[in-house]
Amino acid sequence: MQETDTNYTIRNVKKALELLEKLAESSEKIQLQTLADGIGYSRNKTFRLLATLLEKGLVERDSITGEYQLGARTIALGRKLADSSNLARHTREVLREPSDGSNLVTYAHPIMEKLARKHEEAVYMTVIKDNEVLFLNMVDCDQPIKTQPFIGRKFPFFTNAAGKVMKAVDSWDLLERICRRDDGRERQLDLEKLASELQEIRATGVAVDDGGLGDGVISVAVAVRDYAGKVIGAITLLAPSFRMLAERVEHEIIPSLQEGASLLSARFGYLPA
Repeated sequence: MQETDTNYTIRNVKKALELLEKLAESSEKIQLQTLADGIGYSRNKTFRLLATLLEKGLVERDSITGEYQLGARTIALGRKLADSSNLARHTREVLREPSDGSNLVTYAHPIMEKLARKHEEAVYMTVIKDNEVLFLNMVDCDQPIKTQPFIGRKFPFFTNAAGKVMKAVDSWDLLERICRRDDGRERQLDLEKLASELQEIRATGVAVDDGGLGDGVISVAVAVRDYAGKVIGAITLLAPSFRMLAERVEHEIIPSLQEGASLLSARFGYLPA
């Protein structure tokens, strides 16, 4: 009997969930054929399912080996689940652990909590995924007026302080290629102005953006580095512009974020030159 569209869709959803389970169970990246064998699907069907999961950021593919692993967005979804339910505390701790073995979220969270309490503003851990910023983890504030939650959302790097501070280390040629390859986006960007801004950010290690994430929203970000000096994320504070006066940003928020980023970078073995 011919399979109905509904049954076909349900079966694909189940297989997609099986793929995520297989990837979550493995501490290493997995080849396409191994995944196909593991869920009992053909190579082509498995590839199509993975392509959909890739598009949604739930899976990542190594551009060199072609192997697959869980995407960072699964961690953001895990954090959302943990923060919106009455899960046990040990479950929360598990969900903070990135699938690639990195302790970035785990190490960052207590630092973010201190910053959020100190400044009474929302603080995020952000990472760069290709040319977009993923808001991976958040400690919220109790302000009656505050920005909407961005956890789990992605934005083009040039729209916010986190993306700019993480991309500031890239060369001009690379940035130009990034900005020119997508749907004529160069018409919306002043590349010379962006390059100048990133050069200044590269020198200071701090980025401030006004309005890129919405009218009246200011973001401030400081990069986090690992033992090799590679930028692995950014501690980012978001707040309405009426509370982000220039003096407060310069003398209170930026020094605090720099201190927090230094502490977190040290956990990953970074030693400033």
